[in-house]
Amino acid sequence: MRTFLAILLFTLCSFESVEAQESIYRIQALEIHQISPNAYLHISYLNTDDFGRVACNGLVVIHAGEAIVLDTPVDREASLSLIHWIEQEMGAKVKGVIATHFHNDCLGGLESFHHRSVPSFANEKTIQLARKEVIEIPQNGFKDQMTFQVGNLQVESVFLGEGHTTDNVVCYVKEEKLLFGGCLVKEVGAGKGFLGDANLLEWSNTIQRVREKFPETELVIPGHGKWGGQELLEYTQALFR
Repeated sequence: MRTFLAILLFTLCSFESVEAQESIYRIQALEIHQISPNAYLHISYLNTDDFGRVACNGLVVIHAGEAIVLDTPVDREASLSLIHWIEQEMGAKVKGVIATHFHNDCLGGLESFHHRSVPSFANEKTIQLARKEVIEIPQNGFKDQMTFQVGNLQVESVFLGEGHTTDNVVCYVKEEKLLFGGCLVKEVGAGKGFLGDANLLEWSNTIQRVREKFPETELVIPGHGKWGGQELLEYTQALFR
């Protein structure tokens, strides 16, 4: 009987977990999931030569009529759809967009935000690398750390070391105990992915610093794949150890 109840409980929890991950908005270019009271995952799709069609994660934090976007969708169309959803469906003003590193899955839709007069922010290293790649360049740079106010919430963007790229930052929402790790963090079971700009020797050390900086983290969002908890940090650290 106890075994049956345990299995039933596990099944119900699993079902609830799946249900919680159902999208609240979906078109061909974009889908959105609410993952905490004030945070929404946006997913867009990048066509690549090496990995095929790749789902790319970003985040929107909304509170008291204000919003900030962490990483743009991958292109203009998806980015315009995201801005429209924030403004029309959520009734919020986009205060800014933060790029967590210089790759297209973070900056691909930046032009759409600039066209709507939304200010953009990034690590100074990200801006330098974006210039070399001749892509849309974030407007405002910060060194190592910057905190953004969104309503009554604070979003901290911080550089803690190299890993996926030399410029990757993570973003933390203290009130939600939520870490947006971007491509520095892997989903559980993922491979190492694209390593062309990576620092393999430092990646695991950087993850350790992230864990030490934000020990109360309960929700972790990777750059690609399923979100979860601290196990994503543990898995990524072990993957590159």
